[in-house]
Amino acid sequence: MKKLFLLFACLVIIFSACGQTDTSVVYFTKTISPEGLIKVFSYIENEVHGKIGFKVHFGEEGNQNYISPDLMKPLVQKLNATFVETNVLYVSKRRYTASHIQLAKDHGFTYAPIDILDSEKDTALPAISKHFSKVLTGSHFYNYDTYVILSHFKGHGSAGFGGAIKNVGMGMASVAGKMALHASDVPKTTPSKCIGCGACVKECPAGAISLNPLIIDKSKCIGCGKCIGVCQVQSFSVPWGSTEESVFLERLVEYAKVLSEQKKMVYINVLANISKSCDCARHAQEPFLADIGILVSTDMVAIDKASHDLVDKACNCNDAFVKAGNPSGKHQIEYAAGLKLGNKCYKLVDVDKK
Repeated sequence: MKKLFLLFACLVIIFSACGQTDTSVVYFTKTISPEGLIKVFSYIENEVHGKIGFKVHFGEEGNQNYISPDLMKPLVQKLNATFVETNVLYVSKRRYTASHIQLAKDHGFTYAPIDILDSEKDTALPAISKHFSKVLTGSHFYNYDTYVILSHFKGHGSAGFGGAIKNVGMGMASVAGKMALHASDVPKTTPSKCIGCGACVKECPAGAISLNPLIIDKSKCIGCGKCIGVCQVQSFSVPWGSTEESVFLERLVEYAKVLSEQKKMVYINVLANISKSCDCARHAQEPFLADIGILVSTDMVAIDKASHDLVDKACNCNDAFVKAGNPSGKHQIEYAAGLKLGNKCYKLVDVDKK
């Protein structure tokens, strides 16, 4: 109890330096339970209206750290919400709509409808930004009036950490959008694996692939990533590492900004099972911190900043995820604040004391 008190005392000192006009409210409870989630969410519930998409991560097959569907069940049912997700870029059950939905059900997400936003086709949204002229999401994106973004706040090998910004920017991008976020080159090829079936040639919308030997014409490739998903022997792969870390983080933020400007969004960050690994990891590492609590806000920058501050304080370090072995992801927050996506300054309200 004394340690928790000192933690909040330190945070109050930090927050007092923020200007009142540029301060967002973040609500906090240390009670990680369905009842705790209902209570803390009640402080922003009046911001939610219409048809609700509840954005979650269903967890990769073999992952043990994803947030339990039992935690959110009463809230999802109260809101009469639909679970929403998008398919992933790499090859797994979560790449393909039918197996993605089945995996979600296998993981316990059985009490609400599931909608894979890019299950049919992509929708391009115009962007005027440093890195993009458009962002790509699924065609079902506009089917909802409000999105509740529930993020498992934890580490990520490329982004440093994953929170609300990443859950919108990466989590709501279509497969082609994810390719645009991650890659600065065409897919890698392994010609020795190719069996010459021609599936990739038929699937490629740009006519950029030829066989015998397997080659991608860089002048034609549009970076959609379809070849990666259609190849049954994995002759194609994502060119991980082809993008500088700072550029990748800026791309995440720019996607999040465009998407969040289209629809009303509110944010939940769950600070539990905090490991260096993303929920996309098939064998996630063990948590390196004790569970901290649940935060909610209408500001995705403020909630990620508050979450990172709490994790850093609990770790007694400047960047807990760097200490755990990841790159720093704090450029997400700085860049997002610079684009006026939200406020770095926030007031943390402990609802357990109310």
